[in-house]
Amino acid sequence: MNAFNTPFLLGFDELEEMLSRMTKSAEGFPPYNIEQTAEGKLRLTLAVAGYVESDLDMTLEDNQLIIRGHQTQDPSRRYLYRGIAGRNFIKSFVLADGMKIEGARLENGLLHIDLKRPEKQTRIQKITIQTDSRPVVLTTERKKK
Repeated sequence: MNAFNTPFLLGFDELEEMLSRMTKSAEGFPPYNIEQTAEGKLRLTLAVAGYVESDLDMTLEDNQLIIRGHQTQDPSRRYLYRGIAGRNFIKSFVLADGMKIEGARLENGLLHIDLKRPEKQTRIQKITIQTDSRPVVLTTERKKK
């Protein structure tokens, strides 16, 4: 049974599609860590040894962080044994609404991406039930948690 096929989760079809794409493209390369560096701050670190800045591309498409790696092969090199992976990759991460990318840096074969979570806010919306003689009035209030 699909968890999104319930009458209690309305409008989550895009999330279901995104999760489906993510699980299909989930591979173990490159390995990564996610750590909490401070309250409300995260660091995503990918092990990209052998890649230089020009080999990497990072984009944010809606709420999806996509990191691509592409290494060109040097035809003049002749390997007797090749155990270091130099392959192309695409790694995707879905970010929560409001999540901000504060910066990214490549250091000692590690790509560090610093993220900041938004402050949690509660949205309260008063909904007036319409009758034939009374118009609908919607008011929205936001409170920080």
